[in-house]
Amino acid sequence: MKKIILILTGAICLFSISSCSDFLNLNPSNQAEASTSIKTAKDAKVMIDGLMRNMSSSTYYGRNMMLYADAKGGDYAVVSLGRSGGLDVLYTFGHTAAGSSFSGYWSQIYFCMLQVNNLLANIETLKSGAEIISGLDTYQGQALTLRALMYFDLVRLYGYPYTKDNGASLGVPITTEVLDVYALPTRATVAEVYTQIIKDLTDAAPLLEGNKTRTVGYVNYYANKAILARVYLYMGRYAEALAAAEEVIEAPSSVYSLYTNTNWLTSWTAQNQSEAIFEIGIFQTEGDLSSSCLGYTILRRNKYTGVNGQFVASDGFIEALDEDPTDIRKGIMDYDELCKLFAPNDNSLPAERYGCCLKYIGNVNGVGDKGSVSAVNIKVIRLSEIYLIASEAALLKSPPDNTKAANYLQEIRKRSPELAPATAATVSIDMILAERRKELFGEGHRFFDLMRFNKPITYNDEILNGSVGGGRTQTIAGWNFYKIVLPISQGELDANPAIKEQQNPGY
Repeated sequence: MKKIILILTGAICLFSISSCSDFLNLNPSNQAEASTSIKTAKDAKVMIDGLMRNMSSSTYYGRNMMLYADAKGGDYAVVSLGRSGGLDVLYTFGHTAAGSSFSGYWSQIYFCMLQVNNLLANIETLKSGAEIISGLDTYQGQALTLRALMYFDLVRLYGYPYTKDNGASLGVPITTEVLDVYALPTRATVAEVYTQIIKDLTDAAPLLEGNKTRTVGYVNYYANKAILARVYLYMGRYAEALAAAEEVIEAPSSVYSLYTNTNWLTSWTAQNQSEAIFEIGIFQTEGDLSSSCLGYTILRRNKYTGVNGQFVASDGFIEALDEDPTDIRKGIMDYDELCKLFAPNDNSLPAERYGCCLKYIGNVNGVGDKGSVSAVNIKVIRLSEIYLIASEAALLKSPPDNTKAANYLQEIRKRSPELAPATAATVSIDMILAERRKELFGEGHRFFDLMRFNKPITYNDEILNGSVGGGRTQTIAGWNFYKIVLPISQGELDANPAIKEQQNPGY
């Protein structure tokens, strides 16, 4: 994405509302008229830039959304309770409706949704006018695609997995228009939210049809299809997931190509490399999150100024990566503060423990992807994930295609040169999930992958040398544990009486 221009034009004035504002309590007097907010496609681009900037907030893709799945999925462990600025609650499941609810997910994503809905209303007004304004289709398609991604994120956080009950449980409110101040939307079902997600993606695709080249920092046609493949996978609609994934895989190599074993490690030193389907730009002079950035959350304490040493890789993840000592992905790991270098007289610690991940500081050299350690692009979706989606979908569709599943998996599994190749006879869902774990570590997937299949999770609490508190036990039993979804915060319940009786069970 080109650098975001932070110009407060009339088109953006309504977005000056604090990101902490309740999306259900926004006064229309702060909103520009749809007929006057934007006049040209250039105005629409400014609004898209502002939207992308807000998606990079630390409460959304800038940190917390990517952190969520690894902290809850057992691949991260907290180094010390209370030292992570409240983020350890994700690991301990200590969230309640009244406190540590992580309501920032809700408020920030719906704040971004307000921007999307206003932009779409503006575009519809311009398109219905007598004057033909060219170039709007791309921005309309991008806005619809991003809204689908936002709803997908929300429904994964606040709704039970679709595969639990075919989406019958409650999801989140669906708002596709700029809300009236008196609107009190209620929670739709998970299935209804997924229906809206697919509609937005389907409506957006033809609008992006002319945008099949690399589109750095923005969603294009292939990003739309990649997100669609991810959505269908989560729904268990495997044939559709495979079709969408293969459309991306079959894109010209000049658009996307897999990293080789030689360039996988160096790929993290530069932005928008050959696997980058959608990255959110983080720039040093425009929204650098500094000590609140994603890259700092799993580094050794004091490696750089402001690094607090919040999380380390769990023993379970390290063991998985150590399955093949020649796995090229081991090169992105660094020793953590539990290493004996920090406690030379503590014989209970291993001589070396490589539990720090360097993906988001630009690999072992700490060069970032633009020369800054903390201003590093967020990798929302990469081509490797699409191959793994295709593998899983091919294996689980009816009828299964084991050969195709093995071939797609092997394209990623070969990053572990000493492991036996995947074949039609050996490929399995556990093999695919294991590869997703290693390839997508730190990219926001593990917890959701386990929940899709109702798998229990055992946490590496021994690192803490004590109890994690009352949020959970050391092992949680998948769907049977109510805290696998976040609570609706008490503030939201108070602001919207219509959802007071729609709190997630157990909270």
